[in-house]
Amino acid sequence: MTAHGLIDAGAIVALLDRQDPWHSRCAAALREARLPLLTSSAVLAEVFRLVGDNRARVETAWGFLRSGAILLGSIGDAEVGELQGLMSRYAGMNFADATLVYLARRESLSTILTVDGEAFEGYFISGKRKFTVAPGRG
Repeated sequence: MTAHGLIDAGAIVALLDRQDPWHSRCAAALREARLPLLTSSAVLAEVFRLVGDNRARVETAWGFLRSGAILLGSIGDAEVGELQGLMSRYAGMNFADATLVYLARRESLSTILTVDGEAFEGYFISGKRKFTVAPGRG
C-alpha cells in the first residue's frame, strides 16, 4: 500500500480528542486527504506520551492506528545519519519531525497533516521543496 501524505503526532492526538481545539480542522483535513498517511515510530511514541495512561484514550489511539488510515514507515540504521543532518540543519527540530521530513524525501511526499504548520512551513524536502500543510493555520 502506498502512502499519499504524512501525519504528525499533534494531528493524531487532535483527531482522537473531540475537545481538542484542532479536532474539527484536523477531522476536515483527514476527510479531504487521500489515505493512507505515513508516520514514524517516533511520532507514535509522541502520540502515546501525549495520550497518557488513560486506558480508554490508549485504546482509542490503537483503534485509529489499526484502522488503515496510517502506515508506519521504517527508518533503518543506515538512514540515521540523515536524521542527524536534518536536526543539525534546522535548529530546534525534534527527532519526530526529522523522521517525517526524511520520510517525505525518501517516499516523495509533500503533504502533511499537522497542527505544527509553522514548523513544517520552515522545513524543506531535499533542501528545496516546501510542504503542503493541512489543515493550515487556525
